[in-house]
Amino acid sequence: MVEAGGNLILVVATILGVGVVAQVLSDRYQVPSVVFLIAAGILLGPEGLGNYVPGVDPLVRPEAFGGALSAIVGLSVAIIVFEGAFHLRVNKIREAPAATLRLVTVGAAIALVGTSVAVYVLLPVDLPVAFLIGALLVATGPTVIAPILEVVPVRDRVGAVLETEGIVNDVTAAILAVVIFEAIIEDVSAPAELLSLFAERLGIGVLVGALVAAVVYYALRYVDLSPGNAPQNARLLVLAGALVSFAVAQSLASEAGIAAVATGGVLLGNADLPYEAEISAFKGDVTLLVLSFVFIALAALLEFDSLLSLGVAGLGVVVAVAVLIRPLAVFVSAIGDRFTTSEKLFMSFVGPRGIIPASVATLFAIQLSNSGIEGAGQAADVLVGTVFLVILATVVLEAGLARQIAETLDVIPMRVLVIGGGKVGRVLADRLEDRGENVVIIESDAEQMETARNEGHSVVRGDGTDTDVLQSAGADNARVIVAATGDDDVNLLVAQLANSKFDPETVLARVNNPNNVDAFEELGVRTISSVLATAQAIDNYIERPAMATWMGEIGHSGDVQEVEVTSEELVGRPISEIGPELPEGVLVALVARNGTVQVPTADFRLERGDRITLIGGREEVRDAMDFCHPES
Repeated sequence: MVEAGGNLILVVATILGVGVVAQVLSDRYQVPSVVFLIAAGILLGPEGLGNYVPGVDPLVRPEAFGGALSAIVGLSVAIIVFEGAFHLRVNKIREAPAATLRLVTVGAAIALVGTSVAVYVLLPVDLPVAFLIGALLVATGPTVIAPILEVVPVRDRVGAVLETEGIVNDVTAAILAVVIFEAIIEDVSAPAELLSLFAERLGIGVLVGALVAAVVYYALRYVDLSPGNAPQNARLLVLAGALVSFAVAQSLASEAGIAAVATGGVLLGNADLPYEAEISAFKGDVTLLVLSFVFIALAALLEFDSLLSLGVAGLGVVVAVAVLIRPLAVFVSAIGDRFTTSEKLFMSFVGPRGIIPASVATLFAIQLSNSGIEGAGQAADVLVGTVFLVILATVVLEAGLARQIAETLDVIPMRVLVIGGGKVGRVLADRLEDRGENVVIIESDAEQMETARNEGHSVVRGDGTDTDVLQSAGADNARVIVAATGDDDVNLLVAQLANSKFDPETVLARVNNPNNVDAFEELGVRTISSVLATAQAIDNYIERPAMATWMGEIGHSGDVQEVEVTSEELVGRPISEIGPELPEGVLVALVARNGTVQVPTADFRLERGDRITLIGGREEVRDAMDFCHPES
């Protein structure tokens, strides 16, 4: 018993250590961590080094956990789903409400039916088992989507759809799979009874999750959690709430626990919680550890023989799922929405399957094999083999190449380099990132760098006047480079380097001493003088208080944006016709053409390539930008 316990300690410690290394490698090489985790799991499992290197025994084996593996995986998945749901903000979902709703309904239905038909036609299983596999493979899941979005900074509307799909489909796919599985075991085929089973589990999960979320919210808001240790108690209370909601719902109905933690996570994440930043950071660290454990442990269960036994037919299912069914679901769901073709293609080819299908398929296979149903053994092998093959292929290819896919399709937002991580640089980065732009700060001071990173910014440590540092931060692909340090000499040198060594569209330099403005501009550097800008802002509040107050809200309730006209619907038409077609409250304030800027009259006709300035509400202006420039 001592030996078994010691071995388990070694296994768990190794898995967690490898998980941390995988995260470091993910950040270093900008590849989603799940790719490294699956590779590590295979290497540490029976199909890995122990199978090929004499004298090396597999470290991670199913029997090492006794009978507790399914319970550990279940609790781990609960934490992962809760973490993803906690960060699913309602205001982000509004970035693409129609497409999101259709993707988790119409898109999910297309994925279910399409995958089931492909499995039934290509593999030796009957229709109910084919639909069971199809239900499992609907789920993309936060376990694979979140690591991808960490290294591929797509626009908010794309990230909102993928995140929402992952959370919702994890819940519905797991419950639907359980319903189909029970129908197979108990020989239930009546649609009304199947629908009742689905609604029962979903309802129990939503109810339990909402009740636990309400209790946790009340405790955080109105109960004294000990003033000296309140943040820590708040973190532990939220974590305990997630685990309790999962356990209670799961005890009432199998797989209702996933719905419970998803419901609780969404409700608490969108509530105004005290200590929210501390709770979020803590849960992120816990999720990293359990994510590592689940992926490595389940990858170690892979049996290559079961994958190879599927042969060409198995590869056919993978191709059908990834190349045919997924794009069809995305394009149908995004009809009439404001996604570009490139964004639709990105969402089509970045939909890897995650932990829920793997863990549930493993559980079903065991129960099928022990059911005594004729042909159950073969069905179990096909079930596990197909699900793991699709997961392995989509994670390695789609998650592993996600950044390259995004760069090829040009869906990564404008890259902006900000040299200087002081207050000016960080506030600028906040505003740009709030618009969905991809900002990288370069900072040489360790304290300023740490502050910027703690605020959530991407920071490269180094000297902004060093060409190699600029290049490593992405200056080759930057559209805008801003020199925002407190030293005019540094800012001038950065601006000159940017103009001579790289090819950004815009180079801006902060000028701290107004006497240096002329010197900068004589060298062709566009400048922003902090002294003059401050004086102008004060003057605006004196002479133009209404405008100054409104301008202070830019990026929050109101916005002003400039966009190039590329839509053929606008070219050649007067402003008087275009105005009513813009979102309510949005005005065309300025038009820039051939180096001149003017306030357009009602009869002014737009031409392709005009740059127009839009003014209005924050969300309305962004919708208008997409209307005028669909490729944005």
